[in-house]
Amino acid sequence: MAHRLLVYTRTTGYRHDSIPAAVDAVRTLGDFAVDHSEDPGDLEGPLDAYAAVVFLSTSGEVLTPAGRERLAGYVAAGGGFVGVHAAACTEYEWPYYGELLGARFARHPEYQPGKAVIEDHTHPATRHLPAVWDFTDEWYDFRSSPRGAARVLATADETSYEGGGMGADHPLVWCREQGEGRVFYTALGHAAEAYEDPDFRAHLLGGINWAARTGS
Repeated sequence: MAHRLLVYTRTTGYRHDSIPAAVDAVRTLGDFAVDHSEDPGDLEGPLDAYAAVVFLSTSGEVLTPAGRERLAGYVAAGGGFVGVHAAACTEYEWPYYGELLGARFARHPEYQPGKAVIEDHTHPATRHLPAVWDFTDEWYDFRSSPRGAARVLATADETSYEGGGMGADHPLVWCREQGEGRVFYTALGHAAEAYEDPDFRAHLLGGINWAARTGS
């Protein structure tokens, strides 16, 4: 029986044009049955049937109070949570969410080529990547660094693009534990083209498998 994912893409702020392509990509990754939703009511009920909940370029306030309580309980009890790109621009009014994800979005420069430095090659999201990964994205800055509260997997090389604002230590991809649950976040994934890139697809699949405990 295939493991199930809940892919949630509700936006009340900026909406990425890449969301349809991203959802289609997740449907073709691994051996997952995917439920896609933009209805906050779908997070108010039991989530135990899902190996992971994926916030895929969500933005703004996207959960009801009941949904917040349900998501927090799900992760604490061992559920997986995956945040992709604008998931860091989500639920600013819920302090727990910032703790769960590990950091909150601050700003980004223009979409442009740059380099991600792989800091940890032992994780399934990064083990296939070169030491320096050439990619094109928005290179998010965060309000604070997740380092110390999270296992940093990749950082942005701010010398490789224009407009970086975090300095020499700029975490970009990380994972952490919350209660009994696992949390994975990647700041990459702005454009539809990312979801056609084999390296990015493997990166995303590795992160989902780790959070969902469906892969090594």
